[in-house]
Amino acid sequence: MTVRDEDASAPVLARRLARVAGEGSWTLLKNTRVTVVRAGDVVVKAHPPETDETALAARLRLAAGLPGVLLPPASAEVGHVDGRPVTVWPAGEPVDPRDPGAAPWEPAAELLARLHAAPVDGLALPPAGGPARVVRAVALLDGLDAAYAAPVAVIREAFGTLPREVRTAREGTVARTERMDAGTAREGAAPPVTVPSPRSPDGGGPPRAWLTHGDWHLGQIIRYQGEWLLIDVDDLGAGVAAWDLARPAAWYATGLLDPAAWERFLGAYLAAGGSAVPTGDPWRELDVPARALTVQLAATAVAAAGTEGRPLDEVERALVSSCGRITRTAAAQ
Repeated sequence: MTVRDEDASAPVLARRLARVAGEGSWTLLKNTRVTVVRAGDVVVKAHPPETDETALAARLRLAAGLPGVLLPPASAEVGHVDGRPVTVWPAGEPVDPRDPGAAPWEPAAELLARLHAAPVDGLALPPAGGPARVVRAVALLDGLDAAYAAPVAVIREAFGTLPREVRTAREGTVARTERMDAGTAREGAAPPVTVPSPRSPDGGGPPRAWLTHGDWHLGQIIRYQGEWLLIDVDDLGAGVAAWDLARPAAWYATGLLDPAAWERFLGAYLAAGGSAVPTGDPWRELDVPARALTVQLAATAVAAAGTEGRPLDEVERALVSSCGRITRTAAAQ
């Protein structure tokens, strides 16, 4: 799927993406590092130019092989529009941000538990993108106006308290886990993944590596054909499962998520057999990822405010304040 348009007055990228989906009206859903449009029942996504296409193709195969957990792509191929890697997906119904009380915390937690139960040995998996996203967010602070120097300093100090492996994380390429079956050893092969019930013996205890989403939040779940499914495979891969719980954990620790919602989410995850955290002491595994996501969220928020030339709002100030607490806690230990 390659789209070319020689007309100098041709529409912008979003309009070209809409042509991939078909004729008719279309909606621009997102236009940041990625551009996403919906036309009818099809969603077309242009990924960043620097996307590792081998890793993206592996992620598409994983999504196609996890029915009932991940939304399957409408096409298993990575296409191109204006030199950008492009993927095509069926459209679903997203979570309504105007009704936080109806947020599907339990279905989301159960889906994550099933994702984390998927066997990874012998698969060609890209590394999950969680830690690299933190580094990328902090880099957004470079060059901001001096008016933002104080919150930038607070965020950078908190970033400095994170473990070295987080602070130095970089985007990875396709890597294999330790064991490789002969039938899956051919280069780039990623056979369909069988997802065991988290309660079944096959789920077992915590594996040495998990299949993780890499950037989970409530915007990454939709209702499609009557069931909730995880979406957005850009950071899907082998990683530490606790990172998938880190964003709601960070919001909870910052005071921005109702404790009852956090308890619903964590309780449902554990009840579904989720192996990312121990039942008795979940923060033993959540501490580093939650601190890292707090830094990421604060950095992204301050960078956005700086780009728009406006003061920080209440939520953004709360995130920066939480970074300050991270630094003070680390200094006291």
